[in-house]
Amino acid sequence: MASSSDAYRVVARNRRASHDYAIEETFEAGIALAGSEVKSLRRNQASIMESYVTEKEGELFLINGYIAPYAAAKAFGHEPRRTRKLLMRRREIDRLRGAVRREGMTLIPLSLYFNTRGIAKLSVGLAKGKRKADVRQAIKEREWKRDKARLLRGRG
Repeated sequence: MASSSDAYRVVARNRRASHDYAIEETFEAGIALAGSEVKSLRRNQASIMESYVTEKEGELFLINGYIAPYAAAKAFGHEPRRTRKLLMRRREIDRLRGAVRREGMTLIPLSLYFNTRGIAKLSVGLAKGKRKADVRQAIKEREWKRDKARLLRGRG
């Protein structure tokens, strides 16, 4: 059992997401997984860096997410980069589909984790792509904050 201090255990993070996209809102989705995939996730053998979320026939899918093969599964293993179905409420799916179609938003996987009950979840961000100028501005702001903190530390 997870202790009360453990909110959830992160397996994989998409660090480039906040750099390349302006994340407007986040959603939690379950993932349809095979048993060997869950075993690999429990060993932290996954990556969602180059993956994305897409909609097909009214349902959401994680494309190109990597979950390493589980060695002990042998014949009953899984394909590492297979398409995985995301499990969300119909109302949330319809809302996300509408935002993607109308407003030109994108669905980005942010993190893959186990919740307090030990169930694998994917945090999905509704995001808008940043332009090069926006990215440069964000870098300038981050560097200025770092320099400012350094200067203030030097005085105190």
